[in-house]
Amino acid sequence: MIDDSRSSLAFLRHVVGALDDIEIVTCLRPSLGLAAAAMTQFDLVLVDHVMPEMDGVEVTRRLRAEEPYRLVPIVMVTSDNSPALRVRAIAAGATDFVNKPFDTTELQARVTNLLALRQAQIELADRAAWLAREVEMATRHLVAREEEIIWRLARAIEYRDGDTGGHVSRVAQVSSLIAEALGLSPECCRLIYLAAPLHDIGKIGIADAILGKPGKLSPDEMAVMRQHVTIGARILENGSSELVRTAELITQSHHERWDGTGYPDRLSGADIPLEARIVAIADVFDALCSERPYKKAWPVAEAYREILSLSGTHFDPACVAAFESRWPRIQALLAEPADPVRLAG
Repeated sequence: MIDDSRSSLAFLRHVVGALDDIEIVTCLRPSLGLAAAAMTQFDLVLVDHVMPEMDGVEVTRRLRAEEPYRLVPIVMVTSDNSPALRVRAIAAGATDFVNKPFDTTELQARVTNLLALRQAQIELADRAAWLAREVEMATRHLVAREEEIIWRLARAIEYRDGDTGGHVSRVAQVSSLIAEALGLSPECCRLIYLAAPLHDIGKIGIADAILGKPGKLSPDEMAVMRQHVTIGARILENGSSELVRTAELITQSHHERWDGTGYPDRLSGADIPLEARIVAIADVFDALCSERPYKKAWPVAEAYREILSLSGTHFDPACVAAFESRWPRIQALLAEPADPVRLAG
């Protein structure tokens, strides 16, 4: 209660204090009332209209400007029944009016109703907060399950491709570092990190004799091997989640080349999805550094120079520059013990 009249405050306190479970704070000056409101979250404010320092309309306006009092009922106490005042007070945020001289029964009824309204607001806010927490928890569970499925599929791909040395894990990490260096948002970096392990999922449809052949593939065998891109895209097509859609883009286009000589669609430049341009570098780099049935592993420094030399032909120059900028962290990653595909979480 804010009122510069001691007698008015005493009367208000007496009448309202007769209600059950009411705790009242009174202030003789508007500045003291605003200071008290800044320290305590009140559930109802009764403010006189005519006061020194500032009138009740200004007090109401200042209270409404504070987030804790955006919805708290504020009652203007006044002997002025003019429409102009009511318009000003309502525009400032007044909820209701109490006229002087006071009617005890009306005053108690208004306070009771407004406190019941406030209680309903609090319960509704609590319910909304509870629902938000439940939704957040359910979303976290869904995300964790989606990530687990991705990494289990990635593990299956590695075994199918005859590699348990952590190739897809490293591709995911290097891709994330490149995306980070390009200034992509944390959400985009996370999507690329999770989608990258599926870039070769289509190899589950390629015959063992071709996948494990120790020598160079014949032209016909190479044509079959290249089908893994189309097979993978078909496996992932029409996904309902952004993660699966990102994985489809990467799977479909990670063998395209910046100069348009790649496959399967001979895309060039910025027509190649950025996600695929990023993963292409990580995939080729780690493949060069890894032993395969048909080749020995390259020295890391030589593989690094090869990536840089292919800027503008095989790879997007901006992505190569990002790869180069993260080279110390990539080197540190390669120095770690081989880490087979892990399960997220």
